[in-house]
Amino acid sequence: MKKYNIMEKFEYTPILGGRTDGITRRDPSPVIKVNDTFFVWYTRTTETFDGYTGSIWYATSKDGIKWEEQKEAISKGYKGSFDEQAVFTPSILISNGKYYMSYTAVPKPFINEGPNITKTVIGMAIAQSPHGPWEKLCQPILRTSNDPNEFDSLRIDDTCFIHREDKYYMYYKGRQIDHTPKETKMGVAIANKPEGPYIRYDNNPVLDSGHEVCVWPNSGGVYSLVCDVGPQGNTLQFSQDGYNFKKIESIIPPKAPGPYREDHFISGKETNGRWGISMSGEDGWPYLFRYEAK
Repeated sequence: MKKYNIMEKFEYTPILGGRTDGITRRDPSPVIKVNDTFFVWYTRTTETFDGYTGSIWYATSKDGIKWEEQKEAISKGYKGSFDEQAVFTPSILISNGKYYMSYTAVPKPFINEGPNITKTVIGMAIAQSPHGPWEKLCQPILRTSNDPNEFDSLRIDDTCFIHREDKYYMYYKGRQIDHTPKETKMGVAIANKPEGPYIRYDNNPVLDSGHEVCVWPNSGGVYSLVCDVGPQGNTLQFSQDGYNFKKIESIIPPKAPGPYREDHFISGKETNGRWGISMSGEDGWPYLFRYEAK
């Protein structure tokens, strides 16, 4: 394994006006650059602090520092659809000149607590341009496990893609039935095509910690920033094979980070993972930051 330049601390700069009363902006995607423009997608809503009423918007930048909000990219689904209640926590993937956006989705009626809590699914939309228009696939690309003993039997969320060895690795967080968000773990599902079908790795979960998924390719393997949930919380992890992760360093990572993916999701290319867009939600309406490792 190549020596990696460990991230000792991060600097943060609010974007899109910072905290804005009445507007939630949260859970950004990885950042990509197309020609001379950077793109990021995120959950936006004016109804709640969380993403369960949101839709997906996007912003652009010429320098990665000053960002301009554009418009809604992916809206909530039609009545009776699997994403009627909300589409949120987007993640971007580029392949063969097309753009693939995975997202978390919930139907109506939506229940977020109690014995009849609503399960989530992962949907996907495809576009010829990062500006859209986006066409949704008719069915989710991943559903919660049917086995109540599995780590992802209640919730799946927060995807992030790695393209390696001509396969698409979709990392995601999962929560088991009758477990709390602080018991969230990370799994992976693998496909031969960007739109799937995605097949779960037999030995999931690959990490027993983390509430947000942030992975990127480097040093011939996969790095992961793990937030403060679980026994491996607040660490930088590395896996040579994409499945077996080991702690590299203790670190306090950005919240819900979406790293700049200079690899463009090309198998064999690498990303340094040292800057991207993250969020804050500690002082009311969540908002977005640019983060950079120093």
